[in-house]
Amino acid sequence: MSKIKHIAVSAKDADATAKFFIEVFGMKEVGKFDGHGARGYYLSDGDLNLAILSFKNDAVAGAERGKDWYGLHHIGFQVESLDEIHEKLAAAGSHPRDDVNAALGVGRGQRQESNVEVKYAGPDGIMIDVSETGWDGTATSRDEHEARTPELSSA
Repeated sequence: MSKIKHIAVSAKDADATAKFFIEVFGMKEVGKFDGHGARGYYLSDGDLNLAILSFKNDAVAGAERGKDWYGLHHIGFQVESLDEIHEKLAAAGSHPRDDVNAALGVGRGQRQESNVEVKYAGPDGIMIDVSETGWDGTATSRDEHEARTPELSSA
């Protein structure tokens, strides 16, 4: 079974939004970034990666939303095989978001160190991420999680 391991929120003020989730829910900052298409934070509860994104351009955000749209942006599933999930998504009528994937420099067949994902169109305009490698601050099992990030397992 695929596991939800990543949720991304587009925020007007990434700093304030990250601070809210850290202070209110005790999430841990596991990454901070400032890339060509977005800046923000990766937070984790030890099992799930919450990306707080402030988009810099409409292409990376997706033309239907644009960089000034705020709210839940996409949901990420960690999968065993990108090829298998691609076939399942295609059979369900979903297609890769080539526009967003190209703007991010990601896609099927491209491998990077971490947070590699491929975006797809889901039902009702929901954007879906799929990844074989997962996201910073997530674990495929509690034992693996504790071995990689002992400071988060005590939270």
